[in-house]
Amino acid sequence: MEEIRTDSKPQIGCLVLAAGASRRLGSPKQLLIYDGKTLLRRAAETAVDAGFEPVIVVLGSEIERSNSEISGLDVKIHINKDWELGMSSSIKSGLEHLLKIQPEIDGILISLCDQPKITSKHLDLFVKKFKVTKASIIAAHYEGVAGVPTLFSKECINDLLKIEGDKGAKDFIRGDKFTVETIELPEAAFDIDTPGDAGI
Repeated sequence: MEEIRTDSKPQIGCLVLAAGASRRLGSPKQLLIYDGKTLLRRAAETAVDAGFEPVIVVLGSEIERSNSEISGLDVKIHINKDWELGMSSSIKSGLEHLLKIQPEIDGILISLCDQPKITSKHLDLFVKKFKVTKASIIAAHYEGVAGVPTLFSKECINDLLKIEGDKGAKDFIRGDKFTVETIELPEAAFDIDTPGDAGI
């Protein structure tokens, strides 16, 4: 494994996944208001404030409204035309776009817009642990499982580009091909699945 210099900050990009239509919810989850901001705006601001470069926001459903929500932020917007195929298509599409912008990347953090209790300080923990452990995968750990947010090293990229279905990278994270380190992050367990979760 290539050693990452500990005296400099690794080049880590971020994918904010916000392409779904949230059919179970009945309305676009990313546009729900939580504590004064849409989930999309909050997630994008969190990634930017954590210093990821570049930050790619992957959109699909409700493009126009979503686009206006992140206006003025230092993010790159990528439209996943195949968003209806599931989360894996957004990961692959967004990652391909990120690599065109920054091919010499050390890693990529994948985040969702429906975990509003995740802060920029939380995300910075992933970068710090990545520098120290040099693990292939740094995943959040909550409710007994590893999940998102997750930071993947560049050695995982080819495998990420091959995932299929609507599970995202869960099976990938919980597999045994790569070394996995976790960060206890109970805040990640709170996600928005119903209007009631958002206080509506």
